[in-house]
Amino acid sequence: MMEKFLLFVALPVVLVCALIEAWVLSRRARFDWKAMGVSMADLIGRTVVSILLPMSIAGPAIDFIWGHRLATAHLDSWQGVLILFFGQEFCYYCYHRAAHRVRWFWCHHSVHHSPNELNLSAAFRVGLLGKLIGNTLFFIPLIWIGFSPRIVAATLALNLLYQFWIHATWIPRLGWLEYVFNTPSAHRVHHAANLEYLDANYGGVLIVFDRLFGTYSKERDDIACRYGLVHPQTSYNPLRIEFDPWAALVKDLLGARSIRAVLGYLLMPPGWKPDGEGETTEELRLRAAGSRR
Repeated sequence: MMEKFLLFVALPVVLVCALIEAWVLSRRARFDWKAMGVSMADLIGRTVVSILLPMSIAGPAIDFIWGHRLATAHLDSWQGVLILFFGQEFCYYCYHRAAHRVRWFWCHHSVHHSPNELNLSAAFRVGLLGKLIGNTLFFIPLIWIGFSPRIVAATLALNLLYQFWIHATWIPRLGWLEYVFNTPSAHRVHHAANLEYLDANYGGVLIVFDRLFGTYSKERDDIACRYGLVHPQTSYNPLRIEFDPWAALVKDLLGARSIRAVLGYLLMPPGWKPDGEGETTEELRLRAAGSRR
């Protein structure tokens, strides 16, 4: 049922909305149609990969946890729905934070941040290799306490569907909603490559976990968002956008001279170097602060 809704209802609606936005924006200023084409190609490629690769690398672990779950949860009460919703939000926050702070996950997630302009079509650019990365392992706690893998997957799909509209740059700040929900303003900050904005606003539907754990950053009037990667991706080749981060990781791993270096390149934040002279967010901010003294 959920698969049919996403394929035959949600997908056509978001495609039409993205095309309408693109047409309107192109009438007002220059619009990067090539970038939109790359995002569409990513959507098509990801669909093909999902058909050819129905199983995820996390599948065996999910099956094992479901077979050893603590209970069987049902959605026949408001309490069960709330537990699923907030539990999924927390798991998504953890996944999304790791996707920015652990290089292994960032190599995949960086595809989503590669567009140098933010618009609705950028929401389609997610990357082809999600099933090979282990992203769904972050949602195993929900399965362990009793929610079926199918229900967890459907809830995650709805979470991602919600996030489509927050990729708009023309929607203003939304008052008190900014304190509770992930809004276009909050997500603009998340996609910004400015040092002041890096590594912030990981929430899905809600922004409350960012506020609780200190990763919330407000959009500022005095600092315009520069979208894309810290080192901008200028290619329109979908294969380069997809595989350049992985090629860079492999190069670093081949040059590693210790187990510490291997584990660091895999598990530390993007930009980490064994000698401490890398380009992690913290190191870049320290250098920027030093240069201003």
